[in-house]
Amino acid sequence: MTTVCALAPQAAEASETSEPPPVPAPVLAVSADGAYAARLAGEGEARYPERWTLGGPEPYAVPLPLAQPEEADSEVLALADGQVLIHRRVADRHEFSLLYPSGAASGPRTGEFRLGSVDAEEGLRVRLLPPPPDGCGAFALAVGAGESTVWRVAGGSGGPERVAVVPGRCSGGVWLDRTGRLLALDREADGRTKAVAVDLGRGGVVSPLLQIAEDSDDRLLLAAPDSGLLLIRSDAPGEPRLGWGVLGSERPVRFPECLRLEDAHPFAVQPGQVLMPETCGVALRVGDGGLALWRPADRYVFRLGAPEGWLGSGLWTPDGRLCLPYATPGVPCGVVSLSQPAAPPPPVRVDPPPAPAPRPVPLQQAPLG
Repeated sequence: MTTVCALAPQAAEASETSEPPPVPAPVLAVSADGAYAARLAGEGEARYPERWTLGGPEPYAVPLPLAQPEEADSEVLALADGQVLIHRRVADRHEFSLLYPSGAASGPRTGEFRLGSVDAEEGLRVRLLPPPPDGCGAFALAVGAGESTVWRVAGGSGGPERVAVVPGRCSGGVWLDRTGRLLALDREADGRTKAVAVDLGRGGVVSPLLQIAEDSDDRLLLAAPDSGLLLIRSDAPGEPRLGWGVLGSERPVRFPECLRLEDAHPFAVQPGQVLMPETCGVALRVGDGGLALWRPADRYVFRLGAPEGWLGSGLWTPDGRLCLPYATPGVPCGVVSLSQPAAPPPPVRVDPPPAPAPRPVPLQQAPLG
């Protein structure tokens, strides 16, 4: 699948350089179906995985500690079946395990199923990818000096399985379809970064995805498989800007003025809006703990105060409710939900402006016929 998006006519030429702003990692990672979430709880050298159950009438958390505390750079990912995948750097390898609560006569315990490891070669960076939309399995991206490898680390036939090798250094990671087959990565090559589509069902065949301008950096930040909505960051307008397009559409990428937000990162998009990308709600992290809501059809951004203790992630329901998990000393596991506010009506413009009404002439000054 290939989508080559042009630049909207009003945009300027591409800038010479474009460094992406650092994307803050959410403290709480939500599963693909929104039923579970996971995070590293605790502080300092006493960290442990914690699983949140979000699919019931009330959210609740279950700690999953093991004999040894976890390192601060360990990653966790909640799976659709309630297990928690953990990625650890251990000596000369990257280890992956599944954690789950296990009842015992002496009290609750944590079960661990070791999945295997990937060698930690010099200069190799390994991180977990977002969960695929079908909820089946989990993947990791290993970035080396000249190539990037996609590993299936859970849900396969055995241990970690190499499913794709992409020439160049890749970042990002966005799923384009509901089956977990098409993965978008931002590939750096020849001094430019372009989003490409990797077909995991065909052995990792790579095809172009974004090509807004020949000398622009075009990154994919978020996608809604149901509607085809794409959230993009590109310097094609002359500076790095947030824009949106539609997967498979011939219409150009648009860069709304209302999305000129400093340090803004989209983190959730409304599902279920089949063939209606303009109606999808989008949630963005703005600055240090700020929150913004936007919808393409409204052309207006709502700046909101995030709830106290917000953990930086969330998910939309198909009916347009945004659920935001938070943790405070008084409420260690909570979720607040809100709806997309109604956008103000656009200003009424009359072009050309109406001519001024003629001044009434007093009767005694009126010409007589």
